[in-house]
Amino acid sequence: MRRFLQSWPVRIAVTAAILAWLVSTVDMSAALAALAGTDPRWFLLSLVLVAADRLVMAWRWLLLLRSGGVAIGAPTATRVFLVSSFVGSFLPAGVGADAARAYSVAARTAQGREAVASVAIDRLLGLVAIVLVGAAGLAAWSAGLEPGVRQLAVLAAVVAASGSALLLWTDKWLPAVLPASTRGSSWRASAIRLAESIGRYRGRPSTMGVVLVLSVAVQLLRVLQAYCLGRGLSIGVGLGYYLVFMPIALLVLLLPVSVSGFGLPQGAIVGLLDPAGVPRPESFALSTLIVVIALLGNLPGAFLYLRRHKP
Repeated sequence: MRRFLQSWPVRIAVTAAILAWLVSTVDMSAALAALAGTDPRWFLLSLVLVAADRLVMAWRWLLLLRSGGVAIGAPTATRVFLVSSFVGSFLPAGVGADAARAYSVAARTAQGREAVASVAIDRLLGLVAIVLVGAAGLAAWSAGLEPGVRQLAVLAAVVAASGSALLLWTDKWLPAVLPASTRGSSWRASAIRLAESIGRYRGRPSTMGVVLVLSVAVQLLRVLQAYCLGRGLSIGVGLGYYLVFMPIALLVLLLPVSVSGFGLPQGAIVGLLDPAGVPRPESFALSTLIVVIALLGNLPGAFLYLRRHKP
C-alpha cells in the first residue's frame, strides 16, 4: 500500500485532482494578478529566511551525525544536505530528501545504520517542533478559531506526537511486531539493529535538546516565511494565525503523495485560510509562493549537484 501511494501515477493523480479542484473554485485571473503584484521586498526577505532555515537544518543534522559517531566534516554534511534537498524535489514529498541524505552518508562513511538513524531522529524532532509551534498558535488563537480548524489542529498534533513517540521507542516495539517467520533473516536483523541505533538517541539528552531547539527555530522561520509572503500579497492576517495554520500545512507537506509539494499542501492552505476570511485568489497565491520559495531554496543544491556531475 505504501509503495502504491508513493508511486508516480498516484502522486500525479492526487496533485492533478487537487489542482483541478482549486482551479474550479479559485478565480485564477485574480490569483495571477495577486502573484504579479507581490511586493518584491517581502519576497526577498522570505528568501533570506529560507536560506537561514536551510543552514539551521544542516547544522542540526550535523549534530545528530556526530553524536552518533559518524565521521563527517561540516562542509561535506552541508553539501550532502543541500544536494539531497534538491534531489528530493523529484521524489515523494517528505521522504525523498531523507532517503537521499541517508544513502549519501552511508556511501561516504560505511555507517549506514547510523546515517538512517540520524535522519529518522531529525525528522522526529522536526515533527515535535511542528507540534510545539502549533500548540503555541492554538493557545494564542483558541478563542478566535472556528471549531473545525481547532479540531483539525488538535488532531494533527495528536497524530504527529504519537508517531514521534513510537519512532523514538522503535527498538522496544519493533521486535514484537515482526512476524515470527522472519526470525533468522538478514533483513530482520538489519531492521532491529537500525531500531537500536534510533533508540540510543534517548541516551543523548543534551544533543536531543539542542536539536529540538534548532528544530523549533526552523519551524518558526518557516512561519515567518509564510507571513512575509502574506504581507507581500497584502493579506490582512496576523502572525498569530500563521502559527495555527502553517504547522498543519507543514504536516500535510510531509505526506508523500504530492509532486514537489504541489497540490495537497496548496489545497490545505486555501482551506485553512477560508475561516480567516482570506479570499481564495490570495490564499492560492500564498500557497503557490510558499512552494516556489521552497524550490528556490533548493537551487544551491542543484548547483552543487550539477557541479559534481560536470563532465
